[in-house]
Amino acid sequence: MAQRLAAAEDADLQAVELIAALHDVKDFKFTGDDMSGAREAERWLLEQSASSELATLVASNIAGISFKGAGTQTKPLTIEGKCVQDADRLDAVGAIGVARCFAYGGTRERPIHDPATTAAYHSTTEQYLNHQGTSINHFYEKLLLLKDRMNTQAAKNLATKRHAFMETYLQQFFDEWEARS
Repeated sequence: MAQRLAAAEDADLQAVELIAALHDVKDFKFTGDDMSGAREAERWLLEQSASSELATLVASNIAGISFKGAGTQTKPLTIEGKCVQDADRLDAVGAIGVARCFAYGGTRERPIHDPATTAAYHSTTEQYLNHQGTSINHFYEKLLLLKDRMNTQAAKNLATKRHAFMETYLQQFFDEWEARS
């Protein structure tokens, strides 16, 4: 998807491929350090004899790609970073996004749904990382917000359809939960 968006945006394909391949290395969600992935990517690229300009470009984009809470500040990205961020976000919405949401929630032993637990608006990365809500609330805390956070027109077009699918899914979920369907 990142390659597809890069072609539509006339972005540097090599940079997009490297950002896409390396953006989840030492992910902050697991290390707790916002810059761990960027540092590791830059170190590795330099070790592979990449130019310092390319290594810096890749690292600076990796530092800003991940969603870190609805109210957190985002780092500026180049068009290459925007293509990868959009591809990453597109993976989180739609049918695959629904599957990923519940798979991740299961690994964290999160309940699927609890009507007494309200969705949280995270204004800091720490709040986002430490929150132990439900999988259904994650739709409202992140997934349904992504459509309006796409950078490229191609991603916006794809996100609209995927967003609609999630809304339909949630309506069906709540209909079944309330025994209306």
